[in-house]
Amino acid sequence: MKVILLKDVKSQGKKGDVIEISDGYARNFIIKNGLGIQATAGALNEANQKKAAKQKRQAEEKHEAEELAKKLKGQVVEVKAKCGDGKMYGSVTTQHIADALKEKGLDVDKKKLVLKDNVRELGKFPVEAKLYAGVSVKFEIEVVKA
Repeated sequence: MKVILLKDVKSQGKKGDVIEISDGYARNFIIKNGLGIQATAGALNEANQKKAAKQKRQAEEKHEAEELAKKLKGQVVEVKAKCGDGKMYGSVTTQHIADALKEKGLDVDKKKLVLKDNVRELGKFPVEAKLYAGVSVKFEIEVVKA
Protein backbone atom coordinates (compact mmCIF):
# COMPACT_ATOMS: atom_id res chain seq x y z
CA MET A 1 0.00 0.00 0.00
CA LYS A 2 1.24 3.49 -0.79
CA VAL A 3 1.15 5.91 2.13
CA ILE A 4 1.92 9.63 2.45
CA LEU A 5 3.72 10.31 5.72
CA LEU A 6 2.34 13.12 7.87
CA LYS A 7 5.23 12.90 10.36
CA ASP A 8 8.79 11.59 10.29
CA VAL A 9 8.81 7.81 10.85
CA LYS A 10 12.08 6.19 11.86
CA SER A 11 13.46 3.84 9.17
CA GLN A 12 10.55 4.63 6.81
CA GLY A 13 10.84 8.24 5.69
CA LYS A 14 10.28 11.90 6.42
CA LYS A 15 7.15 14.01 6.47
CA GLY A 16 5.68 14.34 2.96
CA ASP A 17 7.38 11.23 1.56
CA VAL A 18 5.30 8.69 -0.39
CA ILE A 19 6.35 5.20 0.67
CA GLU A 20 5.32 1.65 -0.26
CA ILE A 21 4.70 -0.53 2.82
CA SER A 22 2.72 -3.65 3.66
CA ASP A 23 -1.04 -3.26 4.02
CA GLY A 24 -1.08 -4.46 7.64
CA TYR A 25 1.68 -2.11 8.77
CA ALA A 26 -0.03 0.77 6.98
CA ARG A 27 -3.51 0.16 8.42
CA ASN A 28 -2.56 -1.04 11.90
CA PHE A 29 0.27 1.33 12.73
CA ILE A 30 0.90 4.22 10.34
CA ILE A 31 -2.70 5.29 9.61
CA LYS A 32 -4.07 4.29 13.04
CA ASN A 33 -1.49 6.42 14.88
CA GLY A 34 -1.92 9.40 12.56
CA LEU A 35 1.57 9.09 11.10
CA GLY A 36 0.31 8.90 7.51
CA ILE A 37 -2.66 8.66 5.15
CA GLN A 38 -3.43 6.38 2.24
CA ALA A 39 -2.00 7.74 -1.00
CA THR A 40 -5.10 8.44 -3.08
CA ALA A 41 -4.99 10.62 -6.19
CA GLY A 42 -6.35 13.63 -4.29
CA ALA A 43 -3.97 13.14 -1.36
CA LEU A 44 -0.99 12.80 -3.73
CA ASN A 45 -2.01 15.99 -5.54
CA GLU A 46 -2.32 17.88 -2.25
CA ALA A 47 1.06 16.55 -1.05
CA ASN A 48 2.71 17.64 -4.31
CA GLN A 49 1.20 21.13 -3.99
CA LYS A 50 2.46 21.45 -0.41
CA LYS A 51 5.93 20.28 -1.44
CA ALA A 52 6.02 22.77 -4.34
CA ALA A 53 4.89 25.62 -2.07
CA LYS A 54 7.56 24.70 0.48
CA GLN A 55 10.28 24.65 -2.19
CA LYS A 56 9.13 28.03 -3.52
CA ARG A 57 9.14 29.54 -0.02
CA GLN A 58 12.63 28.17 0.65
CA ALA A 59 13.89 29.57 -2.67
CA GLU A 60 12.46 33.01 -1.80
CA GLU A 61 14.04 32.92 1.68
CA LYS A 62 17.41 31.96 0.20
CA HIS A 63 17.16 34.75 -2.40
CA GLU A 64 16.36 37.30 0.33
CA ALA A 65 19.32 36.04 2.38
CA GLU A 66 21.64 36.37 -0.63
CA GLU A 67 20.45 39.95 -1.24
CA LEU A 68 21.06 40.82 2.41
CA ALA A 69 24.51 39.19 2.22
CA LYS A 70 25.40 41.42 -0.75
CA LYS A 71 24.41 44.51 1.24
CA LEU A 72 26.39 43.42 4.31
CA LYS A 73 29.56 42.28 2.56
CA GLY A 74 32.50 44.52 3.33
CA GLN A 75 30.50 46.91 5.52
CA VAL A 76 31.86 48.39 8.72
CA VAL A 77 29.01 48.77 11.21
CA GLU A 78 29.48 51.29 14.00
CA VAL A 79 28.37 50.05 17.43
CA LYS A 80 28.27 52.55 20.29
CA ALA A 81 29.27 51.37 23.76
CA LYS A 82 29.40 53.10 27.14
CA CYS A 83 32.97 53.73 28.25
CA GLY A 84 34.73 55.40 31.11
CA ASP A 85 38.43 55.90 31.89
CA GLY A 86 39.45 53.94 28.79
CA LYS A 87 37.44 50.86 29.80
CA MET A 88 34.17 49.63 28.38
CA TYR A 89 31.24 48.81 30.64
CA GLY A 90 30.16 45.24 29.86
CA SER A 91 30.62 43.84 26.37
CA VAL A 92 29.13 44.17 22.90
CA THR A 93 26.59 41.41 22.23
CA THR A 94 24.90 40.20 19.09
CA GLN A 95 21.82 42.16 20.21
CA HIS A 96 23.83 45.42 20.08
CA ILE A 97 25.06 44.53 16.59
CA ALA A 98 21.53 43.65 15.42
CA ASP A 99 20.27 47.00 16.73
CA ALA A 100 23.08 48.86 14.91
CA LEU A 101 22.23 47.01 11.69
CA LYS A 102 18.55 47.86 12.13
CA GLU A 103 19.46 51.56 12.32
CA LYS A 104 21.12 51.14 8.90
CA GLY A 105 17.94 49.54 7.54
CA LEU A 106 19.27 45.96 7.56
CA ASP A 107 17.11 43.52 9.51
CA VAL A 108 19.25 40.64 10.85
CA ASP A 109 18.21 38.36 13.70
CA LYS A 110 20.68 38.37 16.60
CA LYS A 111 20.73 34.55 16.59
CA LYS A 112 22.23 34.59 13.10
CA LEU A 113 25.23 36.68 14.14
CA VAL A 114 28.44 34.98 15.30
CA LEU A 115 31.20 36.70 17.27
CA LYS A 116 34.52 34.86 17.56
CA ASP A 117 35.38 36.36 20.97
CA ASN A 118 33.74 38.58 23.55
CA VAL A 119 34.10 42.21 22.52
CA ARG A 120 35.17 44.14 25.63
CA GLU A 121 37.20 46.99 24.15
CA LEU A 122 37.04 49.72 21.52
CA GLY A 123 38.19 48.92 17.99
CA LYS A 124 37.33 46.82 14.93
CA PHE A 125 36.22 43.19 15.17
CA PRO A 126 35.11 40.58 12.60
CA VAL A 127 31.53 39.27 12.66
CA GLU A 128 29.93 36.50 10.64
CA ALA A 129 26.24 36.45 9.76
CA LYS A 130 24.85 33.00 8.95
CA LEU A 131 21.73 34.14 7.14
CA TYR A 132 20.52 30.86 5.60
CA ALA A 133 21.84 27.35 4.98
CA GLY A 134 24.86 27.90 2.76
CA VAL A 135 24.56 31.71 2.84
CA SER A 136 26.90 33.50 5.20
CA VAL A 137 28.75 36.79 5.04
CA LYS A 138 31.60 38.35 7.00
CA PHE A 139 31.72 42.02 7.92
CA GLU A 140 33.30 44.21 10.59
CA ILE A 141 32.00 46.13 13.54
CA GLU A 142 33.71 49.18 14.92
CA VAL A 143 33.10 49.75 18.60
CA VAL A 144 33.17 53.46 19.48
CA LYS A 145 32.40 55.57 22.57
CA ALA A 146 28.76 56.45 23.03
